[in-house]
Amino acid sequence: MIPTILHSLLAQKENTMASVKFSCSICLDILKEPVTVPCGHSYCMSCIKTYWDGEDQRGNHSCPQCRETFTPRSDLCYAGPEDVSCDVCSGMKMKAVKSCLDCLASYCEEHLQPHSVALALQKHKLVDPSRNLQQNICSLHDEVMKIYCRTDQQNICYLCLMDEHKGHETVSAATERMEKQKKLQETRQQIQQKIQDCAKAVKELQQEVEDINTSADKAVEDSEEIFSEMIQPPRRL
Repeated sequence: MIPTILHSLLAQKENTMASVKFSCSICLDILKEPVTVPCGHSYCMSCIKTYWDGEDQRGNHSCPQCRETFTPRSDLCYAGPEDVSCDVCSGMKMKAVKSCLDCLASYCEEHLQPHSVALALQKHKLVDPSRNLQQNICSLHDEVMKIYCRTDQQNICYLCLMDEHKGHETVSAATERMEKQKKLQETRQQIQQKIQDCAKAVKELQQEVEDINTSADKAVEDSEEIFSEMIQPPRRL
């Protein structure tokens, strides 16, 4: 009898804990569009936004459960299915704002801060969030490919430069990227200019057609007037 009661109490406790874990402490309902604030507690998106809207005048915002404050207000930028997520965040991951080619990791605004503070990290190469960071690693030497070989038209690492790409024409990958972006911009401008020239030519052609139609209409009117005069009976003297 006692084991049965004990088992029942444990089951009730587990159910209660599960209910608390998946419920919002503001509306006391199952989490809808769940978001996790920086302290780790989770709420419905609409509930926590409404709660923080009421705190806007105070200038700081807090967690309804532990009262930890956040200044400025957390923007709740959580990673969606199409976003690159932060590799450091635990639980619900924030949207990454940068990827580091040296760390081979992506960071949200909060976890990117050390790259702005630590001198060693300030030298790291930050790029827009990318899912394909491993593509920047040399498959032969397991090093970051920061060099571009123009001879073989491919990215290489510094060890490749000492071996199979020795003596080849090379530049830094960043330099090659900037030059290609510049050429792409020039090509885009040339295409845009051609589009504008074509539009101008079409407009001029339309004007010529309109002028021809106007002249043709005038010629028809003049011909009809002359023909009308010709078929009128002669006046009596």
